[in-house]
Amino acid sequence: MHAMLNIAIRAARNAGKIVTQAYAQLDKVETTTKGANDYVTNVDKAAEKSIIDTIHNAFPDHSIIAEESGLNQGKDDEYQWVVDPLDGTTNFIKGIPHFSISIALRIRGKTEHAVVYDPLRNELFAASRGKGAQLNGYRLRVSKAKDLDGTIIGTGFPFKRKHYMESYLGMFSAIFAECGDVRRAGSAALDLVYVAAGRLDGFFELNLKPWDIAAGELIAREAGAIVTDFSGNTEYYQSGNIVCANPKVLKSMLAKIRPHLNDALKS
Repeated sequence: MHAMLNIAIRAARNAGKIVTQAYAQLDKVETTTKGANDYVTNVDKAAEKSIIDTIHNAFPDHSIIAEESGLNQGKDDEYQWVVDPLDGTTNFIKGIPHFSISIALRIRGKTEHAVVYDPLRNELFAASRGKGAQLNGYRLRVSKAKDLDGTIIGTGFPFKRKHYMESYLGMFSAIFAECGDVRRAGSAALDLVYVAAGRLDGFFELNLKPWDIAAGELIAREAGAIVTDFSGNTEYYQSGNIVCANPKVLKSMLAKIRPHLNDALKS
């Protein structure tokens, strides 16, 4: 296993201890509001600091972009870690046991290593570019579904961008009419790796941030998924709009999504 992936795994597990200990005492968690329907806790911040410390102990010159602290510019800008210390903060605050820690390393603009860790289930999803994806050491492959019929599709509601609701509901309705069922679980990083594991047959969401996407999309791709934006291009880091599935299901999903795109969602 690559040394940098090992550091990502160590950082995720260290943060996982902080998160699980706090989850056992939710009444002591301090929560503040960052924006509309957007929350941060002292646990997010403590987990993020732990991850940054672990990375910088091994690679002090690397840059880190993290959800809560933003860009920590290092001397070596070719190496950039992308960190979400607690993806699914609202679930965590409410005591819903579904959240994750997401860490990716991008080298010269390409994601090379990725870890998504579910600390409550002790499920560690990991991948290195060109080396496949694994869950706790076992190889992952996407589902073999040939179209939307009977599939389970993951999604996320645009709770921070409710002005997109009309377009989103159009996409949702078109996909829901053809698939088996839809799940909205509250952690985009886990949704992406669940596609990698074949637990979900596809996933779509709009207005995500790079730290929501970076690790999960590499793990999904290494398991055989295709990842695009709503127009079928690869600009999902820029737009935050993402579709992920095996090639055949992705084609069906895009066909249902495209008629409902307004001008803002096409870019």
